[in-house]
Order: sequence, then structure tokens, then C-alpha cells
Amino acid sequence: MIVLLISPWLHAHGGVVADEDLCIIEIGVFRAHFTIYQPQTRASREFCEDVPDVSEAVFVLDYLHASLSQVPVDFRIIRDVNNRTIYASWEDIQAIADLDAVTVFHEPARVYPDASMSAQHRFEEKGWYIGIVTTRHPTLDRHYQAVFGFHVGRRGFGFWPLMILAILVVQLHYWVSNGGYSRWQQARKSAS
Repeated sequence: MIVLLISPWLHAHGGVVADEDLCIIEIGVFRAHFTIYQPQTRASREFCEDVPDVSEAVFVLDYLHASLSQVPVDFRIIRDVNNRTIYASWEDIQAIADLDAVTVFHEPARVYPDASMSAQHRFEEKGWYIGIVTTRHPTLDRHYQAVFGFHVGRRGFGFWPLMILAILVVQLHYWVSNGGYSRWQQARKSAS
């Protein structure tokens, strides 16, 4: 039951997918391991999607295709001004009139011959952001994008309220099905 309630969160984030305990970002025909670190607050702990603390974050792309290290890669983070959250798409990005006005970080396109790109940004505000990775095909006139929404800072209480509610429902069901409610009603009648 709990898995069914939580499952929408398991498939979140457009361009970033969990694949056998690794985060993979798909940039058109290319794939890369995607990792977020927060060295000041979380040491070397790795994150795949959301950034838990409002502080410095390091975004790392380790390429899985050798040809990706031959083409320029551009990385940008924007505020999610249209509230698309995890459903942000390239069409949403194209619809923004002034992309520079909503950009909080931009690493201009350049070639990373060592097959690994990293970028650091210090977040100042909690909220939803959109990451955008763009590149092109090494020989053809094709351009590729990955767009992924992510949240910075804690949000809500996580799954704990849902877990506590599920435990209470199971306990209540057990109490009623084993006659606890009937005994309680009889005790109230006897007392009055």
C-alpha cells in the first residue's frame, strides 16, 4: 500500500533517472552519470535529484560516451518561474522570454576532454530550480538538451507523516477486527 502511495516520487525528474543505484542524465543520444554534492554541509554524500540544503552545491557529469568529450557542453540553472517542478521540458525553457533574467548559474559551453564536467554554485534561496544541459552531435547538425527540475532546501516532512498514518490505520484495523471496539463500547455501556 505504501509503495503505491510513494511510487509517483520514484519516477520523478525529467532528464535524470535512477539506474541501478546510479543517477543517469540523458542528453539526447548521450548519457552521463549525474551526481550532486554539498561539501560544506553533507561532506561527500551523493545526491541524485534534490539538493537538501540551501548552500553550495557541486554538480558533476561523468560522461558515458567518449564522443561527448569531443563536443561543447553547456550547463545552466534557472529559477522555476513557471512552477513546472519535475515536469519541466525543453518546450517550457523555450517559452521563457528572457532566459538570462531567470538564470542563477551558467557555465558556458566548452569541451571537457577528460570526460567529466563539474560546476559549483552557492544557492541563496530555497525553492524549485531547473537544470539545463545542452550539447550537439560531434559530426551532424543536431542539438540535444536535458532538462530536469529539482528542489533546493528541505520540503515538508518527507514520507514520515504518511508512514505514521499507515501504521495508525493498521493498528486501528487490528483493534477493530479483534473486538477491541466492541469491548470498548460494552465497557462504556456498563459504566453508564
